[in-house]
Amino acid sequence: MGILGPLLWFLLGGLVVYAWIGMRRKIRKSLQVPPPHVDDQDVRQIEEIGTLITDDPAPLDLDIIREKEDEFWEQTWDEAEEL
Repeated sequence: MGILGPLLWFLLGGLVVYAWIGMRRKIRKSLQVPPPHVDDQDVRQIEEIGTLITDDPAPLDLDIIREKEDEFWEQTWDEAEEL
């Protein structure tokens, strides 16, 4: 099998690295929150009322999410009852 075996392992490794980089880019892109769009009408509303009410969802606070996940995994669970 000579050079064919190491060449296949090299190609397989390259494919794994390529897939890993693609996955990381996709995850990083999905976590980015676009800035809110504010136009002249929104500015007038802020000047008149003092606040801006939009239908945009609130951005996720990743620190709070991480804390809640850590709390969840630190919980102790009861052992299953034997039947």
